[in-house]
Amino acid sequence: MPTLPLNIDMQGKTALVVGGGKVALRKVHALLASGASLRVVAPEICLELADLAAQGAVSVRRGCYAVADLDAAFLAVAATDAAAVNRAVAADASERGILVMVADSPLAGNCTFPAVLRHGNLEIAVSTGGRCPTLATEIRDMIAGVIGDEYGVVLEQLAAEREKLLTDGSASTYNKQVLRSLAGRLIAEIAERKDTA
Repeated sequence: MPTLPLNIDMQGKTALVVGGGKVALRKVHALLASGASLRVVAPEICLELADLAAQGAVSVRRGCYAVADLDAAFLAVAATDAAAVNRAVAADASERGILVMVADSPLAGNCTFPAVLRHGNLEIAVSTGGRCPTLATEIRDMIAGVIGDEYGVVLEQLAAEREKLLTDGSASTYNKQVLRSLAGRLIAEIAERKDTA
């Protein structure tokens, strides 16, 4: 199924995670990294989720999922070990027009989480559309062997240069040429340093 790769600003948006185990914990960590406001609903939660709740990083309601848990949610994640509960979360969220990711059955939801490599503001996402997350993770890890922290530094240099060009009011075609040239030079310098190391 074709999808639209999309980055969403989650700052100030509420995400609901239904489930309290290791899979839910992985989704919670991804959502926390995005700046989302998190609510977790589960009858039982793992120790790491309890620690996050004690730190105030997430709010937790211990109990079974109820449709009211979706109130004010922008995104829902169904990550329980009960397929029927996950399907109910997916159906309820879809009915309300809420984005929903279903951990055990990606096609039941309307979005998936890619495997992400981050270096500062540089993000590289690898997705299999939920068909084989393990492959996405393996490919992300291969890319991590090539794209290191130095590329995050290059991004900041290029962003600063872009900001200067925009402030100067230079034509966009000129900006693009200058930035592409600078990006090529900086990336070549990284490759050269790796070759001599």
